[in-house]
Amino acid sequence: MTRDLTTGHPLKIIFSFALPVFFGYLFQQVYNIVDTIIVGQFLGVDALAAVGATGSLNFFIIGFCMGVCSGFAIPVAQRFGAGDYGPMRQFIFNAWILISILAVVLTLVTVFFCREMLDLLATPQNIIDMSYSYFVVILAGIPVILFYNNLAGIIRAVGDSKTPLYFLLISAVLNIILDLLFIAVFKMGIPGASLATVIAQGVSGIMCFIYMKKKFEILRLEKADKIVSVKRMISLVGIGVPMGLQYSITAIGSVILQWSVNILGSVYVAAMVTAQKISIFFSTPFDALGTTMATYGGQNVGAKKINRLNSGLFWGCAIGFAWSFCALVVLYFFADNLTALFMSKDEPPEVVAEVVKNAFYALMANGCTYCLLTLVNVVRFMIQGMGFSRLAIFAGLAELVGRAFIAIALVPVFGFQGAVLASPLAWVLADAFLIPAYFACRKKLIRTLGE
Repeated sequence: MTRDLTTGHPLKIIFSFALPVFFGYLFQQVYNIVDTIIVGQFLGVDALAAVGATGSLNFFIIGFCMGVCSGFAIPVAQRFGAGDYGPMRQFIFNAWILISILAVVLTLVTVFFCREMLDLLATPQNIIDMSYSYFVVILAGIPVILFYNNLAGIIRAVGDSKTPLYFLLISAVLNIILDLLFIAVFKMGIPGASLATVIAQGVSGIMCFIYMKKKFEILRLEKADKIVSVKRMISLVGIGVPMGLQYSITAIGSVILQWSVNILGSVYVAAMVTAQKISIFFSTPFDALGTTMATYGGQNVGAKKINRLNSGLFWGCAIGFAWSFCALVVLYFFADNLTALFMSKDEPPEVVAEVVKNAFYALMANGCTYCLLTLVNVVRFMIQGMGFSRLAIFAGLAELVGRAFIAIALVPVFGFQGAVLASPLAWVLADAFLIPAYFACRKKLIRTLGE
């Protein structure tokens, strides 16, 4: 069930590995979008804005969790590439200890301060209660999110990108069913949407655990593997925490931007969240490429095949550039129709028209610069897979600067039209750091390990 990414043509192995990851992320986004559509259709624009107002905080906290889990999988990929299965299992065991501690601490702190975080973000008063009722359920589900992402990361680290896809497909269908059941039938309101998401992801995590235990012999922990190792934990923290912070630092810029949009009013919040949901859906291939490049880089560095890194980077970017063009074409012709899916027929026509118009501006700004996002994901995750995850923090800082500048300098002057430039500027600044950083990291590996 494992797969070696250190042999074969990089284009073929990257594409074939990334494709299941892409569909997995796609199904994940499908049920995120379905959440939003059902909320908008059944509960109205204010409810849609309430969910959207938590988006940047969600990215800040949940992104940290996902980044940490991705980082914990890199030593597993490196040891797998080197054929050192004993140390690989020790990394897995110590990662589980760290994940358990993080789950307890992070859940307690974020649930306790949930309302204060929304107040700090200047969430509009007409939607803040709904935002709280949605977000607090998501935060209570942090252990489930960590559980699933850690297991899925381990499975991908040993070359199996298909199995997490199958489980996410089941999870997506379950999430849609639970959304309709909780919101349309049981009338649970916004908390029903977040509860459906947590339950669905929990089911995915349980399936990953059962599958990994039964099917992956090299991942079955023996008594000799269950050793609490400070050395292993330090190594995991050294890779995982910087990757988590990379997401969180990037998210701080999004939080600042969200604050500036919140001040504009709930109609603009609704337009931004709608555009973000659609844009995230079209950005899924870039996320899949990032996950793939982390595994590709980790396995090839573990196998000391440094000469394969450049070709992998080239073909990863080529795939991303091709998708960037396709996404722009689709968004240009169908952005209005996609945005209208999120609108209830009971909303005033002028409100719908304003949301659709502003969402189109945001989608075009992103679509025209997806090539920059390709570089951000491919290069950054390659660097992380190579073992230099701390450098990714600086890319996150660059994105923070870009989004904060837009929020502070342009939104007060140009309003929503200024806000749509935030992501493109953030990607430009991140790429300006990441591209030279990659070549510096590769040069260091050559000095250490040779070609």
